[in-house]
Amino acid sequence: MPKHIDARVAESALRFIPVATRIPLKFGAEVTTHVTCARACVTMAGTGGRRADGWGETPLSAAWVWPSPLTYAERDGALREFARRVSKKVAGFDYAGHPMEIGRVFMDRELPALLDEFNRTERQGREPMPWLAALVAFSPFDIAIHDAFAILNGKFVYDTYTAEFMNRDLSWFYGPEHAEMFSGKYPDDYLLRPAPAELPAWHLVGGKDILAREGLTGSEPDDGYPVVLPDWIDRDGLQCLKVKLTGNDAAWDYARLIEVGGLALAGGCDWLSADFNCTVQEPAYVNGILDDLMREHPRLYGMILYVEQPFPYELPEHRIDVHSVSARKPLFMDESAHDWRLVALGRTLGWTGVALKTCKTQTGALLSACWAKAHGMTLMVQDLTNPMLAQIPHLLLAAHVGTIMGVETNAMQFYPAASAPEAKIHPGMYIRRNGRVRLDSVGRIGFGYRLAEIDRELPPPED
Repeated sequence: MPKHIDARVAESALRFIPVATRIPLKFGAEVTTHVTCARACVTMAGTGGRRADGWGETPLSAAWVWPSPLTYAERDGALREFARRVSKKVAGFDYAGHPMEIGRVFMDRELPALLDEFNRTERQGREPMPWLAALVAFSPFDIAIHDAFAILNGKFVYDTYTAEFMNRDLSWFYGPEHAEMFSGKYPDDYLLRPAPAELPAWHLVGGKDILAREGLTGSEPDDGYPVVLPDWIDRDGLQCLKVKLTGNDAAWDYARLIEVGGLALAGGCDWLSADFNCTVQEPAYVNGILDDLMREHPRLYGMILYVEQPFPYELPEHRIDVHSVSARKPLFMDESAHDWRLVALGRTLGWTGVALKTCKTQTGALLSACWAKAHGMTLMVQDLTNPMLAQIPHLLLAAHVGTIMGVETNAMQFYPAASAPEAKIHPGMYIRRNGRVRLDSVGRIGFGYRLAEIDRELPPPED
């Protein structure tokens, strides 16, 4: 029976905030110098005339969600146009319930049809927009719905994932074949209580990043922020480095791991992760690099905590048996883990962990997290270089689901100035100190943005 606290979307608004990087950010074979952030405001209506506004934000990172030879401008423009259509569809979505239920029904019924229509009309005769891009375009609205529902009920978001607020347990989300495992279970059963107030922070070492002063050209930004890796390690007290690799040049990848690993050791770092950018075609590529490291640099091999998404995005089309890789190191799905169903498929192929992202929706991240934890898989929360409001749900997800080690957070590397207004209110969430970020500034209603205290001028809503 529906609860008296159920709510439905009454209004939806969308804004675009352009952000430029201070240094280039390399995604796979592509270098990014700017990104469009989509900020959504959703008004939820409850019983008795109650209404509340909620907010969500996600970078529409075209290079990550849509790897393609198409120009960045074309993909960015398509993402923005699709987000406009999502906003209109969300505003007219007449479904009452909890945000998890609303998000699941919207992603199952509305979003696929909307993407099909968009590709048939807007993209006719051109490369279609992929499902991952559609998820990212919907995610700020999904996040905003969670925020608004919690505000409507005077609760912190993570206190609403219980039987008190949800009409259906997790067996409804996963289907009858999983009823025995999830009957009577809610997301709260898989969350950390209490959640930690601080997290180890992973620093991204991009493929274009300068590792030492010998590599400086004089064209680097002089803005008070570090440029070379040792300065970042020293200033932020870093302990964890995520190393971006090519996935198609084994000699370069191996040399990069050794060079970054040497700097990590010199700087007192404890952990490394290896991100092969979804370009590897055979497990032997990764196995060879790991085996060479173990034989020739055992200390660096021991520092590698996990390996991230070496293989292509679309798991159903690339059903590669990866047990040999995960026998060497924990192997985490990222781009392939669009939802819990693909996590389940990945587990049968040998993947042992899941890298969650709020940009694939708050609803989807929680469903993937609960399924993975129930099946003994390890979690990580990875960044989409989240600035401004996008950083807050991102860090809160990592704190509440429990990860193998902290959270990746790198917006302060690539566009720190973009988050200056938010950093005044939440300094610990936008500045890494002693290798950590702090979450103790968040409020206790909604996602705890404390928007009224953030002095940011927003662009007008899109039509």
